[in-house]
Amino acid sequence: MANHKSSLKRIRSNAAKRLRNRYQAKTTRNAIKKLRGSTDKATAAPLLSKVISMLDRLAKKNVIHKNKASNNKSKLTKFVNNLK
Repeated sequence: MANHKSSLKRIRSNAAKRLRNRYQAKTTRNAIKKLRGSTDKATAAPLLSKVISMLDRLAKKNVIHKNKASNNKSKLTKFVNNLK
């Protein structure tokens, strides 16, 4: 166990950040699954913009890599554009 006051605080803050990151990442993954499950373009288009925003936010905070966010956005946009 850590002895210094600052390292104890760092452990607490890291745990809080980890929980927050996990929650945001899981929420984004669920939104992606919902988007992939949609069948018509009218409902998928507004959901796409929300998902892209979520991915950008995760990449900005280094929860996921920026290239992973970019790849996801590209594939999801292509998916929505091919819907009828």
